[in-house]
Amino acid sequence: MKLFDVYPLFSIEPVRAQGSWLWDKEGIQYLDLYGGHAVISIGHGHPAFVQALTNQLQKISFYSNSVENNLQRKLADRLGELSGYGDYQLFLCNSGAEANENALKLASFATGRKKIIAFRKAFHGRTSGAVAATDNPKIVAPFNAGHDIVFLPLNDEQALKDAMKPEVAAVIIEGIQGVGGIHVPDDAFLRFAADACRRNGSLLILDEIQSGYGRTGKFFAHQHAGIRPDLITVAKGMGNGFPVGGVLIHPDMKSWHGMLGTTFGGSYLACAASLAVLDVMEKESLIAHAGEVGAEWIERLKKFPGILDVRGRGLMIGFDLPETHKELRKRLLAVHHIFTGEAKPNTIRLLPSLAISREEGEVFFHALSKELS
Repeated sequence: MKLFDVYPLFSIEPVRAQGSWLWDKEGIQYLDLYGGHAVISIGHGHPAFVQALTNQLQKISFYSNSVENNLQRKLADRLGELSGYGDYQLFLCNSGAEANENALKLASFATGRKKIIAFRKAFHGRTSGAVAATDNPKIVAPFNAGHDIVFLPLNDEQALKDAMKPEVAAVIIEGIQGVGGIHVPDDAFLRFAADACRRNGSLLILDEIQSGYGRTGKFFAHQHAGIRPDLITVAKGMGNGFPVGGVLIHPDMKSWHGMLGTTFGGSYLACAASLAVLDVMEKESLIAHAGEVGAEWIERLKKFPGILDVRGRGLMIGFDLPETHKELRKRLLAVHHIFTGEAKPNTIRLLPSLAISREEGEVFFHALSKELS
């Protein structure tokens, strides 16, 4: 059987990883500044993470909705403690797309409405609801007929004000747009959106799937704006490579049995992985580290000749290149053995482990100097 060919693949076969480094089957070492769309939050193969999963495998790995699964309660408590959302409720699922799908469903349940406001260049996942709220015609076209989605320009207060009609169930916005090219909502715009939702009886959904879990120097990117959304979706760095996602739900929202469901969400292994991530983040002060190192990188990147624009917060950074350097990502990988991300047409995205060292960063900046000089 062949694999269904929907992903462009590198001709590199990683066989081992540790911290911020990968090794391929030829023994070549690569610096990982992407981590699978911000998935690798605490570094590849962290000993505490490996040990937590190993220990749990020797006990029980699967059942999710058992009354005895105290790991779910422990995870909810720890996540609430470290994120500052201890009064919220947690629904566990398997991925970011599933988290956004359930957040949209909850908004409809809570308001009795169907219309959703999203933003241009948004990417919220590939389930039917999440993909409909994604601004990408190539993958959205088959689904749009069943969803009432309005796409607005990011940071345009007047456009949002005009769109806030009585039928709007929710506004969904990324803490920082990831796949769309690292675009940051203004703090003032997030505060405006929160107030507009409150006045209209709509819910504010913050998609923190890439931008959450300490990546920006706060637990969630929206916390820079000082707001508290109704729903927050998480995944990616939550499990450091183990598939897990979740929705943080405002305490005023009432649940009922059968309202949401998942087969694998909140399994013992998923909870063990997620707890290990939170423990490492706290013990190694990775949130503060990400904020400090990211701010240093952003300032250095702004000084590089040939870079057109630098955007981001913490270790979620994007920068644009002129056509003359559009092959930079390929050269960083082929010549300097550095993995980065991209957004079309010529944006480089940096989403390294939150534990990346300043010395490892110098490897990247040395390669960048060579390529842009």
